[in-house]
Amino acid sequence: QVQLVESGGGLVQPGGSLRLSCAASGSIGSIKSMGWYRQAPGKQRELVAAIISGGSTNYADSVKGRFTISRDNAKNTVYLQMNSLKPEDTAVYCCNVNGNYYGLGYASWGPGTQVTVSS
Repeated sequence: QVQLVESGGGLVQPGGSLRLSCAASGSIGSIKSMGWYRQAPGKQRELVAAIISGGSTNYADSVKGRFTISRDNAKNTVYLQMNSLKPEDTAVYCCNVNGNYYGLGYASWGPGTQVTVSS
């Protein structure tokens, strides 16, 4: 079982920045991808950004140029640097890790951290 601990959410004014962190622990094995999803009230969950084991990244169009995803392999931690935040970025952000542990694939989710962008 893989546990994910998220941190870094909060309240920020429009134009501000936040940095989210997600640390994985437990039966991690080989991580294939790490990413961040978000869900705003009344909306479906959407992929914000993901980074795969080779280092390639993928971003939602709405955050390109403002958000940067990175990963510390030694710490099994993924980060999401969010700059130029907008009110429409307000959502619960959840960390996702996909991997393989002794031949068994898994997908783990964090509990989520609230990000609120408001003046």
